Amino acid sequence: MIELDDVLVTAFSPDPAGDADRVVRLLGPVRLRLTERRIAVIGANGSGKSTLARLLNGLVLPASGSVRVDGLDTAVDGRAVRRRVGFVFTNPDAQIVMPTPLEDVALSLRRLPLTADERDAAARAALARFGLADRAEVPAHVLSGGQRQLLALASVLAVEPAILVCDEPTTLLDLRWRTVVDDLLDGLDQQVVVVTHDLDAAARADRVLVVDDGRIVHDGEPVEAIAHYRALMTALRA
Repeated sequence: MIELDDVLVTAFSPDPAGDADRVVRLLGPVRLRLTERRIAVIGANGSGKSTLARLLNGLVLPASGSVRVDGLDTAVDGRAVRRRVGFVFTNPDAQIVMPTPLEDVALSLRRLPLTADERDAAARAALARFGLADRAEVPAHVLSGGQRQLLALASVLAVEPAILVCDEPTTLLDLRWRTVVDDLLDGLDQQVVVVTHDLDAAARADRVLVVDDGRIVHDGEPVEAIAHYRALMTALRA
């Protein structure tokens, strides 16, 4: 279970007048218990969605309050939290670091007590799971955008995290690859939290959080949450 208790995230911002930097609120206060299998987070650009996502595995730490994953505090037990919570970025190039898909997945597996042969076999099995078996030893940069996102997912999921957090994983993909990734996420055993602009994908979730101006402004069933978000965006255009 993911628990956020009175979480506030702040940052320093230069003062336009040249005085001391100001403290600005990025997100919060937020109090949540996330237990559902599929949770979507929607909101406008700059609303605080990605900040919320990054809180869940300790990439961002709260200025006050606490974030706990199965009882582990992200500020104290960051390494243990990140073993339980996998994170997928919008742009797979931000997390693909090795020359070939095989090497990239094998790098993730180094944290497990495996021999070199076992690690190679596990990496190939992970790639096969995502339809990349025949791409194992090609240069990663020649993969299509969709294939690179699958590789990013394969590398994260190879170590079997209990929770997967995805920050707009289909934003850079065309419709075909968005469908592939959305279907893949739907079929995972892990609890999945997805930040998305794709309202069709959000509608598949068990629970949807709407974020606006750094606050959770709606939390509930997909139909009502998406309707709230549409009304919010319409009001902003008026």
